[in-house]
Amino acid sequence: MTGWRLVLAAAFLAAPAVALADPCEGALPAPGARFDGPVRYVGDGDSLCVGRSSDPATWIEVRIADFYAPELHAAGGRAAKTMLEDVVWRQYLQCRAIKHSYDRVVARCTIDGASVGDLLRARGGVEGGNGRGGRR
Repeated sequence: MTGWRLVLAAAFLAAPAVALADPCEGALPAPGARFDGPVRYVGDGDSLCVGRSSDPATWIEVRIADFYAPELHAAGGRAAKTMLEDVVWRQYLQCRAIKHSYDRVVARCTIDGASVGDLLRARGGVEGGNGRGGRR
């Protein structure tokens, strides 16, 4: 490799990886409020976006209240995201907001009356080591 290519390759490898932000930009419902819609995006094993329209500006970012998946970068994190996608992708969720946490709402969500957490556990979903997924 020539000198400038080596420098360019080293700079590329040394640059920090840029994490993609989720596209959910909708207003968060107040605690106790009910909201619903199809799942539009899955961020990790216990976070997703619900939105009635195709406009991400209306999608609500949700942290599933009754399931604590491993962090995406931790052991089992990618598998947890894949499992959540398998369970909820394009499904219609009915949710009740519990509280706000960071820039999302923690909510209990159901599909046809079954909680998302129960559906994940029934599929063999494993919760995070500290019982809280490390980010509440």
